[in-house]
Amino acid sequence: QVQLVESGGGLVQPGGSLRLSCKTFGGIFSRYTIGWYRQAPEKQRELVATITTTDSTNYADSVKGRFTISRDNAKYTVYLQMNSLKPEDTAAYYCNTRIYGTDFWGEGTLVTVSP
Repeated sequence: QVQLVESGGGLVQPGGSLRLSCKTFGGIFSRYTIGWYRQAPEKQRELVATITTTDSTNYADSVKGRFTISRDNAKYTVYLQMNSLKPEDTAAYYCNTRIYGTDFWGEGTLVTVSP
């Protein structure tokens, strides 16, 4: 059964850092691209970053140079290291994978960037 479980969100001041984790279950880790998305209040969900099975990465322009996506094969976990956080990074962050056209999502973890 495919499952993604996010953790690591919280409250941080502008300029601070957080590391989000996405632990995967169901044998998907080594077979599919995994991505991080976010959704701010009253806004559409947007792509933040993705990482393929061969460690190729892709980032939204708004986070390039500040966020880093990575994977730990031994722990079946994908990380999102977020540095130099801004108030506009405040959102619920979701882990995603797409398998044969079907999207699977975690329940999300909330990130709040505020003084």
